[in-house]
Amino acid sequence: MEVLGILIPVSLFLGAGGLVAFWWLLRKGQFDDPEGDAHRILRDDYDDKPK
Repeated sequence: MEVLGILIPVSLFLGAGGLVAFWWLLRKGQFDDPEGDAHRILRDDYDDKPK
């Protein structure tokens, strides 16, 4: 049961870190166009061998 004294704070720290990372990416605009890449790859002018 002593291990819970270590695991609970570690899990809370990791959860808070993930939440901070999510908010940071959200503010930087990472999720502004989630459908763009999916549609861009289906276009005819897609170049799979760039220069």
